[in-house]
Amino acid sequence: MPHLQFEFNFHVSKEQKRMFAEKIMSHFSEIMDTGTGHIGVTLREFDSDSLVLGRVKNSEEPVAYVNADIRKGRKYEQRRKLALAFMDEIHSFFNVATNNMYVIFTEHEGEDFHLYERALKSWSEGEDPLKD
Repeated sequence: MPHLQFEFNFHVSKEQKRMFAEKIMSHFSEIMDTGTGHIGVTLREFDSDSLVLGRVKNSEEPVAYVNADIRKGRKYEQRRKLALAFMDEIHSFFNVATNNMYVIFTEHEGEDFHLYERALKSWSEGEDPLKD
């Protein structure tokens, strides 16, 4: 299951969180060629001085980090397209400048992801790990 973690140095309303998470899951499913039932999204809020990005000189500017734990096997082009989709949504939803964002992918073997009923398999094109 991908775990997509978004960290912001500003407040996000409950409604924004729900709508944002839905868009993120949709992008992940489409770009990474998989289902949505196993996608986990975490949204964390911090004080303005709690997230520091070297290129952002004004600590009052909104900053966003994304840590995406995903299964190995995706191509660079997929990861890049997903990173840009995440950034576009963050900009659209929360008006964060694209220079104030950072996306990090960490890849794992499929069996590193566990649901109650089983561990996931390694990724393959067109799969939905919950339908296997």
